[in-house]
Amino acid sequence: MDSASIKKNVIDFIEGHADEIIATGDQIASHPELGFQEYKTSELVKERFGQLGLSYQEDLAVTGIKANLTGGAGNKCRVAYMAELDALTCPAHPKADPATGAAHACGHHVQTAVMLAVAQAMVETKAVQYLGGDIAFISVPAEELGQFEFRQSLRKKGIISFLTGKQEMLAKGALDDIDMAMMMHMQMPKVEGKVITIGGSMNGAIAKNIFYKGVTAHAGSGPHLGVNALNAAMIGLQAIHAQRETFKEEDCVRVHPMITKGGTLVNSVPDDVRLELFVRAKNVDALTSACEKVDRAFKAGADAIGATVTIENIPGYMPRKSDENLDSVFEANAADILGKNLVAEGPHLNGSTDMGDLSQVMPTIHPWIHVVKGKLHAEDFEIENPYLAYVQSAKIAACTLVDLLVNGAQKALEIKAKSNPPMTKEQWLAKWEELVGK
Repeated sequence: MDSASIKKNVIDFIEGHADEIIATGDQIASHPELGFQEYKTSELVKERFGQLGLSYQEDLAVTGIKANLTGGAGNKCRVAYMAELDALTCPAHPKADPATGAAHACGHHVQTAVMLAVAQAMVETKAVQYLGGDIAFISVPAEELGQFEFRQSLRKKGIISFLTGKQEMLAKGALDDIDMAMMMHMQMPKVEGKVITIGGSMNGAIAKNIFYKGVTAHAGSGPHLGVNALNAAMIGLQAIHAQRETFKEEDCVRVHPMITKGGTLVNSVPDDVRLELFVRAKNVDALTSACEKVDRAFKAGADAIGATVTIENIPGYMPRKSDENLDSVFEANAADILGKNLVAEGPHLNGSTDMGDLSQVMPTIHPWIHVVKGKLHAEDFEIENPYLAYVQSAKIAACTLVDLLVNGAQKALEIKAKSNPPMTKEQWLAKWEELVGK
């Protein structure tokens, strides 16, 4: 069967199951779970894989799942199609979990429903028998970097090494057999009049925990006997602000801190002050330089007041780059299904994702479908057009996988041969060791 006929069968199947696909997404959205705690969602995914007869590995990076769909025309390449399991803390969202504050305010529930739809279409239309390679359907936990205290506790117990799911899977060898990876993400409109954007890039990030230690004393009668850790922190933050003019525009540096503890009692000199922050930049060199400036600033605040400061560096994300040859296959299918006028090249985004880490070691794409009303990570986040978000994106993803793997996986093998990732897995691990240590 030729690729056009295979794709038509897959498209028709997805169209015929549109309501079911959207309902799956709504079901996931009603049970939002934070990173490395996505147990209900993980169980749903395993149940669906089991119904399709797919064997799978579970408990990868705590809650992750990897199901393998074996091509019927040989095994020459393995493409990962990924979806993220986690929600994020957004207690004001109307669908937030009242106990945890978790809400799907980033669209990961759509990703998972789409991935399951693609897997079902490939199996039930028997498209897989014509593929010259395998598809690994991977549900990944903990894309959102947060909950530092909880995740650091897992790290210190040896349960995880990295704080996000794709990094953890990569480090632990769960992706060693993957030749290339793709996924889709929901987004607000970024390019006027377009529904899909491809390519683009994203910042890398390093997270930091900052611990200032001073000396407590009575704030009214004996402040001279204390060492004010809050003042030290404030001077450190002002020193960071003084550095902002030194960040180059083209490096897209962002530094955004939050004080998580400002003392213990208003009537006592604050002796225990803590902050969390991200340092982001478009490339690794700029990220390294910005981190050095931030660390100097925080140390200066401590020196000025006579406090001490401990800086704990946490692996964030590597900058994301897109494989243009893989993008071109996706773009052609998006144009076929939606119309060429609705597809465009995307801009650089100052946010970050652990798909950036994979992009350093293998060909990856992370296209955006612009179906969000409101803001990402906010209480007004809403999928404006469920049909576009779920059904049309599933068609595009499935057809892209067909094009990559038909004819003996010729297109996928071409892309793999042309790709030149910046790092090997070993170099990636070494770079994180250099940036933050163990």
